[in-house]
Amino acid sequence: MNIEQFRQLCLEKPGITEETPFGPDTLVFKVMGKMFALIDITNFESINLKCDPERAVALREEYEGIIPGYHMSKVHWNTVTTDGSVRDSLIRELLDHSYALVVASLPKKVRAEL
Repeated sequence: MNIEQFRQLCLEKPGITEETPFGPDTLVFKVMGKMFALIDITNFESINLKCDPERAVALREEYEGIIPGYHMSKVHWNTVTTDGSVRDSLIRELLDHSYALVVASLPKKVRAEL
């Protein structure tokens, strides 16, 4: 998966914005103002995705290419490498999981706007 493919997957979801609040090198994808994915624009070596805490631990134990979130909450975020050690289908699944977690945490009124 390359950066454009990943970006397109994010932008296809309802309520998405993309921003660079941490500087020009980090692209942040938000749903209704809440972060669900972060990538390094320059190198696209990894993706930070929100994850259920129990699943996050299990994924880290199973995949070398999934580690605790870099510069994020180590409980709720994973960093997923894009070097091929994690298959694209799993990256897509984890992206969907991250999006769903954030949507579920939104107030009911905001979710209804989606």
